[in-house]
Amino acid sequence: MTSNVVVIVGSLRKEAFSLKIANALAKSAPASLKLDVATLYDISFFNQDLEANPPADWLSFREKIKASDAVIFVTPEYNRSIPGALKNAIDVASRPYGKSSFLGKPVGIVSNSPGPLGGVSAAMDLKKLLPGIAGPIMGQPEIYLTQVGNSFDENGEVTSEGFQKVLDQYLAAFAAFVEKQKI
Repeated sequence: MTSNVVVIVGSLRKEAFSLKIANALAKSAPASLKLDVATLYDISFFNQDLEANPPADWLSFREKIKASDAVIFVTPEYNRSIPGALKNAIDVASRPYGKSSFLGKPVGIVSNSPGPLGGVSAAMDLKKLLPGIAGPIMGQPEIYLTQVGNSFDENGEVTSEGFQKVLDQYLAAFAAFVEKQKI
């Protein structure tokens, strides 16, 4: 049985490495996973005053997550944390209190950076932020993609066999993790 996975792209940049990684994951997903790449371009700012009558973009994003079996976050690191747009989307989807759209959903985290640390601080912040509003977070293998600027061609295709191998290994582990959560 195929598990539907929402892949949330943490960057708003048109040529974001996170978007390229998310698309590469979707292209190479094993048959047991169907990945749906979700960007955050149209999600308005969270404001608790709007919770009684939430905007349509909030409802649509929440429903997308609720309809999924699992979630993968693909995020860059901004100032040693996650981008504001990603934090906003998490706030939108985790509300109203006690009714998080992420509840029970197995979670994967893929961080990235053109530098040598691979967005490790962003990944750690997500691991700190998600407990209590999401399901189990896959702990192993961790994936912090470095030097991502050299990993794609002008069409957004992966150019390195080693990079693709890391993505494939991560997806295989995530597929097994999601399947284990169903038991």
